[in-house]
Amino acid sequence: MYKIRFIKQKLSCILAILILLSSCDKGLEEMNKNPNAYEVPVIESVFSSAILRHCGQSGNPNNTTDPNSKQAGSWMQYNASLAPVEWYGEKYLWRQGYYDRFWNYCYQIDLKELTDVINLTKDDPSMSNLYNTARILRVEVLHRITDMYGDVPYSEAGKGATDKIYKPKYDKQSDIYADMLKELEEAANALDPSKRTWGPGDFIYYGNLNKWKTMAYSLMLRLGMRLTKVNAGMAETWVKKAIAGGVMKSNDDIPLVKHYATNGTTWNCQSDLLQKAEGVPPSAQGKGLFKLNKTFIDHLLGTKDPRLPFYSTLWQGNADLSKLSIYSDPAIQKGMPGGQDAATMKDIIPDWNDDMRPGFSEINLWTICHLEAPSVFQSYSEVEYLLAEAALRKWGAPLSAKEHYERGVRASMLAQTLFPNSPTAEEAIDMSNKYLIANPYIEGGFDVEMEQIHTQMWASLYMFLNNMEVWANWRRTGYPKLTPHNYPGNMTGGTIPRRVTYSTTEHALNAENYAAANAIQGPDLFTTRIWWDKE
Repeated sequence: MYKIRFIKQKLSCILAILILLSSCDKGLEEMNKNPNAYEVPVIESVFSSAILRHCGQSGNPNNTTDPNSKQAGSWMQYNASLAPVEWYGEKYLWRQGYYDRFWNYCYQIDLKELTDVINLTKDDPSMSNLYNTARILRVEVLHRITDMYGDVPYSEAGKGATDKIYKPKYDKQSDIYADMLKELEEAANALDPSKRTWGPGDFIYYGNLNKWKTMAYSLMLRLGMRLTKVNAGMAETWVKKAIAGGVMKSNDDIPLVKHYATNGTTWNCQSDLLQKAEGVPPSAQGKGLFKLNKTFIDHLLGTKDPRLPFYSTLWQGNADLSKLSIYSDPAIQKGMPGGQDAATMKDIIPDWNDDMRPGFSEINLWTICHLEAPSVFQSYSEVEYLLAEAALRKWGAPLSAKEHYERGVRASMLAQTLFPNSPTAEEAIDMSNKYLIANPYIEGGFDVEMEQIHTQMWASLYMFLNNMEVWANWRRTGYPKLTPHNYPGNMTGGTIPRRVTYSTTEHALNAENYAAANAIQGPDLFTTRIWWDKE
């Protein structure tokens, strides 16, 4: 009897100890949680950060200024510099570190948080809108990468943390384009107004799903048109799908991020960097490295383009807003000849000396290069020019090529109102009417009209400093017609680059896949054409 009682007492003690230990564990678990840190990501914040990363980071030139305003902008003869350095691309000089930056930024930073968002939302039906808007933004990020380099990591990109893929394969650009177009179509069709949106965490459209759908189809129009040289049938199919789905209809549809001059974290990153040492700091008093190219300024002057003072000024206008109207007067704007240095300028201007530099035009820091200038991913004016081309090709555009072209011009003039220190909407409309009277659209056949449309796109898209897109469109269409430079020691034999070389980190860290890509695409050179850039 005593033995049984003892066993019962022992069991009771053990049970009490187990209960106590269990409650202690629960307390320890709570004690081990950091009250000041999120253990589960706040997904809205991750998406917001992904959008801002795509705009670029203030003080970090990798995603925007180096490949965009410097290299691509110089190749498209918007910009010029006398500096005998590789920072400005119109001399086609080689400095691999500058061309590494875009690659490294995109894969190491730009895609990282976006990949996290997709992984966190893809299996939850209640988050389908979050998942599908992230898919659309991922195409916006990745199409710029493949357009710069050609065959790139795509299907395995950004999967180091999730799938331990540290050496991703390079997908063929033909496969990448097919998948990007499929992603846009699926994501647009899956958006559901009855389900959760990003709300204020969406810095582009603030949860407006109709706008996201419009962005998807407008981007589809761009990518579809990209295929005209390599697969016209595929191009026509996707262009017609984009038009039927619903592309932008006004500047209100533009996917953009607003910036504020309150502090460095809210500035337009690209504007910030162009105002510093390698750009046009007013402290340089007109002797900065960055000038506007004679090709571009001469075109704007020759067509009496009313956007010229919005784009351009002399340094005194950049130094003092109250003097901007004086120094942005078209009558005194002058572009610098491209592809020159201080010595070769004497062949063009025999009495050349450095004190003449302040007399050449600079980008306007109070308008398109203001710290509060928006980051624009795709403009409505671009959409109208692409619709004008679709009309030429008889690919389902709702209006004639002439009507879409004129809408593009009006859209571009009105887009000035998105920027600080802009004309009024009424003034912009008056500008567009006068411009179209002075420069009427000529219905002179396919080649004549293509040149008009895409030269106008070149003139229009400088407003948004979307120079990588202009370079891609030039490689596809050949417009505007540009005369390249053959500066001594250049890397292309005096031709405008067709792509950018891969990051040097790939040579060492992903050598097998890097070699396989070159075996398929061609040598890793600036002159190698990518898949859609067929001769």
